[in-house]
Amino acid sequence: MGLFRRLRANLFGSWFQLRRRFPAALLDEMAAAIAAGEATHLGEIRFAVESRLAPLDVLAGLDAATRARQVFAQLRVWDTELNSGVLFYVLMAEHRIEIVADRGIAAKVSAGEWDAICARIRHCYAAGSWREGSLEGIASAHALLARHFPAGDDHGNPDELPDRPVLL
Repeated sequence: MGLFRRLRANLFGSWFQLRRRFPAALLDEMAAAIAAGEATHLGEIRFAVESRLAPLDVLAGLDAATRARQVFAQLRVWDTELNSGVLFYVLMAEHRIEIVADRGIAAKVSAGEWDAICARIRHCYAAGSWREGSLEGIASAHALLARHFPAGDDHGNPDELPDRPVLL
């Protein structure tokens, strides 16, 4: 997406529908799904949705991938004992979904596996299925983490990060 299209999307896109697409009831459902799934693995999932980027940030070259890494740090997703945090970042204005995994997870899960989850979420969102896309993405991440980073008695399984999605 070129600079002019990105700027236009962040200024005039459907970003204003953030609370309509992610109402409190859906956020509650997502938090419950995150909490339930985390019992099966040692990962910690955070989900953040941002309506748009500031026009000056777009002009300065800030993109969704860079912003996702900033949000990863801002929400302290890195702050887990096993370096097992995973951030789902959605930038509504640009229709971008990024998944950022901490180094403990990235050592075991390939970028291609995360990309497949992003593609599925993007497909659902494009069809207007915000609930299904979010919940399917969370479930897919749990399955992936349970396979590569299963819960065990070695470390216990503390809930180190908040489960409720964040609207930025």
